[in-house]
Amino acid sequence: MNALDSYPLAELKLIYTTLHAALTSEPRLMDSDLLQDLQSYLLTIAREDGVDASDHGAWAAWLAAP
Repeated sequence: MNALDSYPLAELKLIYTTLHAALTSEPRLMDSDLLQDLQSYLLTIAREDGVDASDHGAWAAWLAAP
């Protein structure tokens, strides 16, 4: 079990997109273990949902969905 499993998926998506949007103003986030772990977790869930995460549009649409 992953520690992130206990949080609602919509909340994790919101936190990820917020942090990702802040990368340009806060480039230190790029080296954040939390952001990397969150991204890896979300990519795994997206693939399980049938999302081709290499397709930026599909990944962005999945992140935007509640």
